[in-house]
This record gives sequence, structure tokens and C-alpha cells, in this order.
Amino acid sequence: MVLRRLLFNLLNNPQVIEKLSESRPIRRAAQLTAYAVMKAQLSGKDVTQRLLRSDTVRQIQQEVVTGPGALREVGRRVQRVKDSLLKEVRSGMQNAKRQIKRGGSR
Repeated sequence: MVLRRLLFNLLNNPQVIEKLSESRPIRRAAQLTAYAVMKAQLSGKDVTQRLLRSDTVRQIQQEVVTGPGALREVGRRVQRVKDSLLKEVRSGMQNAKRQIKRGGSR
């Protein structure tokens, strides 16, 4: 309880925060965090663009346009769309793993 209060007071002290922000480990941690966030944003944009160009989205649009027939047919269509989506997600994950192993280079 006392330790928590002491840490709370230290971490809310502007001079302590300024000193910590000037330290090398904290600066490096901030750099790594910023790098990870930017890399995740870029990867997210890339995945979104690939998904929009994907066959699965085109397939969903086509299924919506043609309209549902019998209930069995709808079930088959949903299953095909699900299978396509899973295949694309798996391939995307494999590509991401390969990029991470190569050091993030394209």
C-alpha cells in the first residue's frame, strides 16, 4: 500500500517524468513502440487493400446480386464464401510470418 502510494507520487511528479523521458531506455522504448504502431498501421492498410481486391469480396457481391434461392443453396453459398475467406486469411498470415522472418523488408 505504501509502495503503491510512493510510486504514484513519483510518477505524477513532472520533474521525475522529465528525467525519465530523457533516459536512454525510455527513449528507446518509445522509438520501438512508435515503430511497432506504424508497422501495424501499414500492415493493416495493406491487408485491407488486398481484401478489397480479393475474390472473396467479389464473390460476396456476386452472391448478393444474384439473390438467395432455396435455403440449401444459401447454405452452400455461405460455406463457399467462408472457405474462401479462411483461405485468404491463412495465406495473409503466412505472408506476414514470412515478412517478419525476413526482418520486415518487402
